[in-house]
Amino acid sequence: MLVEQARTLSRSGMKKHLRVLPMYAGLPASEQMKVFERISHGVRKVVVATNIAETSITINGMSFVIDCGFVKLRAYDPKRAIESLVVVPISQASANQRAGRSGRNRSGQCYRLYTEEDFHKLSPSTVPEMQRSNLSPVILQLKALGIDNVLRFHFLSPPPAQSMVQALELLYALGGLDKHCRLTDPLGVRMAEFPLNPMFAKMLLESGNFGCSAEILSIAAMMQIQKVLVIPPNQKSQAAREHRKFAVQEGDHLTMLNLFEAFIKFNKSSHWCQQHFLNYKGLMRAVTVREQLKKLLGKFKVPKNSSEGDPDPILRCIVSGFFGNAAKLHSSGVYRTVRDGHELHIHPTSVLYAEKPPNWVIFSEVVQTSKYYMRDVTAVESAWLLELAPHFYQQGTVC
Repeated sequence: MLVEQARTLSRSGMKKHLRVLPMYAGLPASEQMKVFERISHGVRKVVVATNIAETSITINGMSFVIDCGFVKLRAYDPKRAIESLVVVPISQASANQRAGRSGRNRSGQCYRLYTEEDFHKLSPSTVPEMQRSNLSPVILQLKALGIDNVLRFHFLSPPPAQSMVQALELLYALGGLDKHCRLTDPLGVRMAEFPLNPMFAKMLLESGNFGCSAEILSIAAMMQIQKVLVIPPNQKSQAAREHRKFAVQEGDHLTMLNLFEAFIKFNKSSHWCQQHFLNYKGLMRAVTVREQLKKLLGKFKVPKNSSEGDPDPILRCIVSGFFGNAAKLHSSGVYRTVRDGHELHIHPTSVLYAEKPPNWVIFSEVVQTSKYYMRDVTAVESAWLLELAPHFYQQGTVC
């Protein structure tokens, strides 16, 4: 709307122009830097930002802030083991932070799109992240520090009991904890040393047994990078065509492996990344992360091997870590989680989104926006779930 308004004003011969710019964490670095560029006196800069602009950055010359009074927060639902992006009213602390963005180097004003009465109804501070996060990495770290009774641990912001129980159940299923809820040795101790989600740690530690540690290292590194694929607003179809060159029918994990191997093959070229609409800095970060993970695997004497192009060992290794995140295609055309029957959909950014949906899939995470979407999805065989996680799944009848 703002861009259209700016065009209308310039066509009507108005001397002053608007320069409208977006600002959010997933935006490519080159696009983010545009908000800091100096502009001429005849132009007014308008930045439409997420709450990244609330505390993380200061843009010189901003005189006015318009505060909508809402924010998108990540919240974890332990009952469904689902992370949601929820639109909620901001806190008073956030409102004051937003107001502080105006007039950093000259006088400014903040326009709040809500009444003073509503402001006083807002909570004083934002809900602590500890109370809305997946706690399995936290509990694994506490156990590694020798704190066995985590349920009685004095957290500054005590998390919900259900989140604690769900995290303990997951760690037990992965083999990180024994039936007495103590850290297992060596698996649990080694999982705690990885700066990753326990599912990724288990997958990496098992990779040597499946004969594909080289490929799993690359996949794990790529999964830690946000926004590897760059989609400029004015070149969407061209970017989609380039991205399809790396896609494989097995799903997102092997697609990311293809992409990483191609990046290495072309000598980590920034020009090659530009041509294929890929995030060069993100891929370089993946190279660094892979080296760090490789050192950890070396420390734990995990065999260094490669599947030599065979996808099955890689897919089976992914299942060994992510068996808890399995879903089956229902007769209604939607996916349902195998354990609890929650309805899920493949995320539009997945390579499997436009393809014929596979019967069984494994996913890295679920994000709720308009629906519950699975991200980083890979097609698997149902027999692998029974073979690799017999303690978690049992043969049953199809409902």
